[in-house]
Amino acid sequence: MTSLKTYSELMQYSTFEDRYEYLRLGGGVGIATFGFDRYINQAFYSSSEWKSARRQVIARDRGCDLGIDGFEIESGLLVHHINPMDADDIINFQEWILNPEYLITTSQKTHNAIHYGDRNLLPNSYLSRAYGDTKLW
Repeated sequence: MTSLKTYSELMQYSTFEDRYEYLRLGGGVGIATFGFDRYINQAFYSSSEWKSARRQVIARDRGCDLGIDGFEIESGLLVHHINPMDADDIINFQEWILNPEYLITTSQKTHNAIHYGDRNLLPNSYLSRAYGDTKLW
């Protein structure tokens, strides 16, 4: 991989939409990423090393989608590789695949939007309520 996207660069974007654009891959539904090598990534995601890195990233991001406060993930929490990973990265154990600098917490819907470019899957921003606000959303 020539130029890796990083968590540090991602954090320079303050809005959810900007972070999404930084991460968006724009792939297609049904395009196999591991194909017949799926067993390789399943073994990786079952490893104690991955589980440890995953816990660290979730804690760092406070369980929030793309690490943004106010976008807490209630269910379907994932840890996404900022840079696409393939079977060779696992087989040759590229260090970046477990490095939190290349990982981010996402919801399942945001993860799918990143991969498939479907903005309709992204969560809506919430309006802040203020004292004396009597208008329902």
